[in-house]
Amino acid sequence: MAITNHIYSDIDLTFLPNPVTGDVAMKYDQQSVIASVRNLLSTNPYDRLFQPDVSSGLTGLLFEPCTPITATLIENEIIRTLTNYEPRIQLNTLAVTANPDQNQFNVSLSFFVGNQTQPTAINLLLQRTR
Repeated sequence: MAITNHIYSDIDLTFLPNPVTGDVAMKYDQQSVIASVRNLLSTNPYDRLFQPDVSSGLTGLLFEPCTPITATLIENEIIRTLTNYEPRIQLNTLAVTANPDQNQFNVSLSFFVGNQTQPTAINLLLQRTR
């Protein structure tokens, strides 16, 4: 039996059981970091108990007018959040574009995980909800 060494591991937040063991499924390495980045960017202020400063604050910016200025504010907030709370990544590129017709923002993010030479890319669609 081959033993695999994983650098990063995390619980899959869908809480689906592993089909073989029946335990909660796990995410490893790159998938674990991607889930963490998505989780950080969707966290609002005071969502985490005893850690009110761990948040991205993107929800408040989504209720601002859909302009390039707001896109720049969202970009700055994403950079601040990932720099302060996700030490496992090195930001490569970030582009936030406003889509005023649908009142949403498209986020293209790429970063390096650990010592990898290939960047990991994430595309997010930010839109406000009630």
